[in-house]
Amino acid sequence: MDRKIAVKKESRMSLWKRIALFCVALALAAASTPCQVRGADEVFKGVIADSQCALNVHSLSKSHKEMLQDKTIGDSPSDCVWHCVKDRGGRFVLQDKENVYRLDDQTLGRQFAAQRVQITGTLDAQTKTIHVKSIALWSDVEKPAAVSK
Repeated sequence: MDRKIAVKKESRMSLWKRIALFCVALALAAASTPCQVRGADEVFKGVIADSQCALNVHSLSKSHKEMLQDKTIGDSPSDCVWHCVKDRGGRFVLQDKENVYRLDDQTLGRQFAAQRVQITGTLDAQTKTIHVKSIALWSDVEKPAAVSK
């Protein structure tokens, strides 16, 4: 009988050791997994452009100037944005005087091509991507009417 009790105690200890090892392994795995911490919301102002022109893929001035001089893609910056996105593999971006930011939700950029906007969201600094919470037309005079996700 004493042998049965000793075997049961040994089995229980073995079980607790396995549980403890599992917990330690789980804690180590959680600690080593990179997690993305998003900061507070920020407001970004600029123009919805295309990545082709804004990043100088085929432009020398980070603008639509060279493309519009060609007269084959349209007459307006909006025509250029749509041409570059649809026909040249570009993506909608937010461009200000100093920076070009990627937009995580391309559908929001569609309705604001070549327009001045104000975007509220969080910035992933490593990829220069804005995680868009809302986007609105921006004017120095008018209060923007927001379009949210």
